[in-house]
Order: sequence, then C-alpha cells, then structure tokens
Amino acid sequence: MNKNEKIKELQDKEKYNVYQEDLGFEKELNILRNDFYYQMIYSRDISLVDFMYNPLDVMSGDAYSARRIDEHSTFYLMVDGMGKGMSASLTAMIMTSFINHIFDKMIAHDSFELSVLVHETMEYIKPILLEEEALAIDYIVMNNYDNMLYYAKFGMPVILMENDDNQIAKIRSNNAPLSKYQKTFNISSYDITNITKFLIYTDGIVENSTIYDNKLYSDFIEEDFLNSFTRADLKKSFFDKIDIQEDDVTLIFINNLHHKTTNVSSMNFPSTLDSVDKANDWYGSILEKISSNNAAIYNANVVFTELFMNAYEHGNLGIDSDLKQQLLDDDIYFETLNEKSESCKKEINIIVSEVLFNSENYVITQIIDEGEGFDTQILSQIFRNSQAFNGRGVFVSRKNSLGIYYNSKGNSVLYLNKV
Repeated sequence: MNKNEKIKELQDKEKYNVYQEDLGFEKELNILRNDFYYQMIYSRDISLVDFMYNPLDVMSGDAYSARRIDEHSTFYLMVDGMGKGMSASLTAMIMTSFINHIFDKMIAHDSFELSVLVHETMEYIKPILLEEEALAIDYIVMNNYDNMLYYAKFGMPVILMENDDNQIAKIRSNNAPLSKYQKTFNISSYDITNITKFLIYTDGIVENSTIYDNKLYSDFIEEDFLNSFTRADLKKSFFDKIDIQEDDVTLIFINNLHHKTTNVSSMNFPSTLDSVDKANDWYGSILEKISSNNAAIYNANVVFTELFMNAYEHGNLGIDSDLKQQLLDDDIYFETLNEKSESCKKEINIIVSEVLFNSENYVITQIIDEGEGFDTQILSQIFRNSQAFNGRGVFVSRKNSLGIYYNSKGNSVLYLNKV
C-alpha cells in the first residue's frame, strides 16, 4: 500500500468514526425524553423549565428526562452513571430508556405511581449492574397545583431551591446510590409553596475545579444560583469560573414566575393587518417607559414582531407554512390576509410583565391567540435541523431573547428579554 492509499484509508476510517459518533449522539438525544422542549408549565402559576446537557464525550454517562404526568404534575429524571466511559454511558442510557418506557405505559393506562416506577425500574437494572457498579439517580415528581414535591434520590447532589425570602433550601438524597443488591428505597415529600426556583443537577458541575485557589465549583454554586434569573445566567457563571469542563454536566433549572413578576400592561388586538403595526407601536411605547437601552429594546421588538405575526397568520387565520409559501409565490399573500381577516373574530391578547432581579430589569411578554395551536414537539426537530425548516420566526425569536416558551396547546408563547 503506497502513501496515498494509506492516507485515504485513514481518512475513510476517520469519516466512519465521526459518522458513528454522530449516530450515537443522535440516539442519546432520542433516549432523553423532554415533554417541555420550549414549553412552559402552565398550571396554577407559570413555571419556566430550562435544561443544560453538556456531555464531555460523545457517549455520556449523564441522562435526563422531563415528562408531563397531567396538567399539574411533572416527572423529572436525572441519571448519572458512576465512572466514565462506555460502561457508565450504557448503564445511564439503558436505565433512562426503560424508565421512559414504563412511564409511557403508566400514562397510557392513567396509572402513574412513583413508588411503582421506582420499584419496577430498580428491579430491571439491578441484574445489569456490575458487582462494583453504582448508579446515582433522581426520581422527582412536582405537583404545581398542590405545591408538593415527591422524590426518591439515590446518591445524587442536593436539589437547590430558592424561597420567597431569597434563601437557599436543600433536598438531600434519601437513598444510597443504586447498587446490584439494593432491596429497599425511600420516597419523601417536600412542601414547595414558598419556593421560587429549583436546580436539579449531576455532580459534574459541582466537582469541576475552578480558577480560584484549587476550589471546586461546589463552593460557588449556591451563590451563583441565587444570583441567576435564568439558566443562561447560571451557565455563564459556571463557565466564567472554570478553565475546562472536566465531566458531563447536566442540569434542570425551573423558575416560578408568579413570585417575581409585576404586571405592566395588557391589551387585546383584532386579527387584522392594521393590528400588526398598532401592536408594535403599543409594545414599543411600553418598553421605552421601562428601559433606555436601545439595543435591548430593539431585540425585544424584533421578537414581538415575529411572534405576533405568527399568532396572527398561523394562529388565528390558520395559514400554515406551506400555504404561506404558495401565497407568496402567487403574489397574493397580503390580499389573502385581508380577505381572511374580514371573517375572523378571534383576538390576540398581549400581557407584558416586568421583573427587577439583582438590579437588572427583565421584561416577560406573553402572546396568546385563539387558534388551534400546534404540536410544540416539532420544535425539537426544527432546532436540530434548521436547514430543513422553511420558517424563521422561532429562530429569530430564540436568537433575540433569553428564551421562548409555549403552552402545551401551542397557542400561547412567552419570552424573556433583559432590558
């Protein structure tokens, strides 16, 4: 084999390895089930759920899921295969996949029971675990109507919570790490009536070394959590304090907005083209009263324009992306909008709230239409494969805000901007 043939062989192997790694990571993302991808929890109050999944290698020893039990209850799963490498990854992914399978069966038969879920999945994984292997795992159920949290924590880091008095509360593990010979488990409860924020995470974040005198990030996480209004704030604080990421990092950041917001204004607009301009003028005037940061105001206005237009054309008028493209191609788009508007009695409701947090102003904007909504799970495919998506509103909105969140029906969207 000559030199050129050898180089070609190595290049082909590298391409194959990259291809296999991409397939492996895609499989991991399919195993991690998230019913709240770009969704808010709309129960008695509005809660925003954000995730950070940063594997150190392609095959991760961390896994998580967030599943909707019913209108008011949510199941959160956090798994950390102890150790590194293929064994930890296989254990984490097998366990996560089976837990989601059992969960789906329970929901299909309207028979969810946390104790049964824990028992069945423990019995499944124990024969698979090696003699010296252990699995750290969080089973958490949060009921936002009764304000109760139920949990079985197996050797995982504490859950951090912030209460109404801006103090840290903690939930510690009530079970040892799951091992091959474990026979029993505990489920405990916690009253979350006065809790405003939650942080659920694996140990990769707290055991990471920092740039400060050989300290671990565990020395900083509580203060950073208190000072973070969003997951993006906490993520920045973490990466600002480390040189390199040393392990898989996974976290779930939950923010209950009811405890923090001050209502600024609300307005209803009819489904007409004139309303697009009027709503933009109204929204702009509100922002100018709140902030003098022109760049921030511009970004918030960009998001408003995109999402209000989505509520108008896609929501209330029922024009989907394919029809819109056809109307544009035929040069009858605006004529069709006016025609459909004449018979449309549906309105668009705008709610603007302000939050003052650590001397920073945040604006929370909610746009609610009266349309049929859409399956928000499609967003997971849209953001994974943007080139195959023929719309732009959600991309522009995500880029120019701190986050966009839909209700489960898909006819209400909320977004945040720091102004």
